[in-house]
Amino acid sequence: MIESLTEFYKRIDNGSPVVINKGEEYIDVGVSKCNIGKTSFSYRDFYKVGLVLDTGKLYYADRWIMVDRPAILFSNPMIPYAWEAIEAGKERGMYCIFNEPFLKAGDRNSQLAETPVLDISKERIYFIDDKTVLNIQDLFKKMQEEFNSDYSAKSDILRCYLHLLVHEAMKVQTTSIYVPQKNAGQRAAELFLALLERQFPIDIPNKPLTLKTANDYAERLSIHVNHLNRVVKSTTGRTTSTLITNRIIQEGMQLLQHSQYTVAEIAFALGFEEPASFSNFIKKHTNLSPTAHRSMQTI
Repeated sequence: MIESLTEFYKRIDNGSPVVINKGEEYIDVGVSKCNIGKTSFSYRDFYKVGLVLDTGKLYYADRWIMVDRPAILFSNPMIPYAWEAIEAGKERGMYCIFNEPFLKAGDRNSQLAETPVLDISKERIYFIDDKTVLNIQDLFKKMQEEFNSDYSAKSDILRCYLHLLVHEAMKVQTTSIYVPQKNAGQRAAELFLALLERQFPIDIPNKPLTLKTANDYAERLSIHVNHLNRVVKSTTGRTTSTLITNRIIQEGMQLLQHSQYTVAEIAFALGFEEPASFSNFIKKHTNLSPTAHRSMQTI
């Protein structure tokens, strides 16, 4: 049984997604919580920079790394990960989470394009020395003070502090040793399903579908496509391509029946270069043309 992403959140994270209006900036700064022995997966629609002072294991689809000394963790909403706390640190870690509108405001997004915040090819964990820990803690404290202030332009100041956090970490020359996971098939399949679900709903024209094939998902999860196909088939009984296709069909039908976007706009947003290709795709899999689906429109 394939559950919805919301159900997935509740099952493994025991929490509810934060609801933010479309296009609204969001940022939060606080002290990290440590739950010993609990594995908490993260699939939120947020970017995160965290100071990790606890001991634990950081899991990705088919590998993990022991974090047993202070580190800076970067997470991107497109790369699912999990954290299993083993021992709480003497000092609590800190975090800053933010969304894409916050990054793009003030046209500063390009300045972070080649940093771990936006470049998924960059290292995600940076081990740091005591001096850097103090520098990072000081920046976080300043961010907290600014976050709680009444200054009208505090978002701009918080973005500046965010840039300083990122570059403070990037100064560090770090070597990360990852360990292959045993019996990681179920985890990789769950990560794929979560990543698939969070592509939707698409935002026309601001956020079209970016992951369209099994290869796209395998690259994002840093695993071989053959391995992904094998574990997804074993876990769900269906192929990776079938699951992707079915989800695109579902989204296409929803947009045709419940939106005012043209067929061409929907086609391009779902990754089709030509409207005719989208029309043939929908008709092949549903036996109805986009025009027929549109005739069922309910808005």
